[in-house]
Amino acid sequence: MKHLTPQQAYDVLQADPNALLIDTRTDIEFWYVGHPIGAINVEWQTAPDFELNPHFVEEVQRVAVRKDRPVILICRSGKRTLDAGAALEAHGFTDVANVLEGFEGELDHDHHRGTLGGWRKHGLPWRQT
Repeated sequence: MKHLTPQQAYDVLQADPNALLIDTRTDIEFWYVGHPIGAINVEWQTAPDFELNPHFVEEVQRVAVRKDRPVILICRSGKRTLDAGAALEAHGFTDVANVLEGFEGELDHDHHRGTLGGWRKHGLPWRQT
């Protein structure tokens, strides 16, 4: 699995219209916290108990169609995507990348996200509903 900074991930997405950005956070996080423009939400874990989504690989396969299609994974801080990416690779996906820092980045000393890193902190395109 490759590891990309948020800017590198954005650059890949701009350069390769075939690349997919899969947001692995829960639906609630995706819609209410915000998400990168163009991201497709496929939950790695489901709320409220954060159980693993048993259909994750199948759902990504449905969107990607081909297992050699570039798939870039993003989550809150870049940790969930490590397991999600490993699952995709174990099922034959050959071009998987993890967005370091995720969408919101790590917690700062005040336990806030979005101040130390992440897609939003870097000023990359995103939306919120």
